[in-house]
Amino acid sequence: MELIIDGHNDLPMQLRGRFGYRVEGLDQERPELQTDIPRLRAGGVGGQFWSVYVPGDLSEPEAVVATMEQIDAVYRMAAAYPDDFAIAYSADHVEQAMAAGKIASLLGIEGGHSLATSLGVLRAFARLGVRYVTLTHNENLSWADSAVRESRVGGLNDEGRAVVREMQRIGVLVDLSHVAPVTMHAALDTAFAPVIFSHSGVRALHDHPRNVPDDVLTRLRDNGGVIQLTFVAPFVSAESRAWMAAADEEWQRLGPPSRPAEWPRAPRPGEDPATLPDWPGPDRLVEPEFASWLAANPRPPVTVAQVADQVEHARDVAGVDHIGLGGDYDGTPELPDGMGDVSSYPLLLTELAGRGWSDDDLGKLAGRNILRALRESERLAEEPLWPPVPAR
Repeated sequence: MELIIDGHNDLPMQLRGRFGYRVEGLDQERPELQTDIPRLRAGGVGGQFWSVYVPGDLSEPEAVVATMEQIDAVYRMAAAYPDDFAIAYSADHVEQAMAAGKIASLLGIEGGHSLATSLGVLRAFARLGVRYVTLTHNENLSWADSAVRESRVGGLNDEGRAVVREMQRIGVLVDLSHVAPVTMHAALDTAFAPVIFSHSGVRALHDHPRNVPDDVLTRLRDNGGVIQLTFVAPFVSAESRAWMAAADEEWQRLGPPSRPAEWPRAPRPGEDPATLPDWPGPDRLVEPEFASWLAANPRPPVTVAQVADQVEHARDVAGVDHIGLGGDYDGTPELPDGMGDVSSYPLLLTELAGRGWSDDDLGKLAGRNILRALRESERLAEEPLWPPVPAR
């Protein structure tokens, strides 16, 4: 099996919100997480875009600081486990890391709010190794429309188009997960290098607002970009989405504990991480009344085969050279049966092999396509800002 290069993993968010950025113990299985080194190895992961997500309701200056802390966490994680992780800035870095038996660690910013409407901030992040920016998260920006909000600027305005052009000028991939279809089209109208979807599904099989319509997939093929198919159950299954909506409605009816006013932050010098505020996690969500509702309304099954259906549809429309994988591990508790952590990629590849996929096509899906898009974005960049490949 060729090594996986996954487009989106939220482990840094979990390290921040639940563990005060402590990176100890990731070399052992961590059942409270979906990601750790043993299970990355078991899943055949050779490259990972680590998401450095911060909430969209932070002010822009706060978002920049929080994103810097997330980036620092990835660097600290790599420094703590140098035999397992290597920070990667380019396609060549990825190949070198994998050849050395390490997991190439790339950075992806999930939401343009982290840029604080500043091209200078974008360029600074690029120098730190950020290799993609998702244009929006779940909130509209002054320059771009999100998938789950009413359009305000018709996709991208002039400022948004300038951000897209500058990202591609310096070799940062434009990520269109989370944006509205009108934004997808506007970005493709502007793009001169490949764009990606780091963790999305296909809308033809499930009309979820986070999924990608076929007319965009067709343009993605012509652009040379890649859609990395996600495993998030409500994006894969309409039944799962309906169940989630019903569960959320019941949870709100019961009156859940409110989220702390201060989003979980990094510990300050001398501060005990255990004293930091936390947002409600899964351990707080199963109160007795809600547990009774769950027992009476079991979660519908979502299967590996349904994920494979999404992958095959994207292949049929965009082409086998334009698909990849973006699991969104540690970003969601809702995953297909049997795919609950990062060791699960072989299950999907085995399912596809059973459907007649060749080893070559599985290799493209696993990582070769996203590596090609990354290399092409570097080739077309006018002023690449990442560090050079270190001398051996």
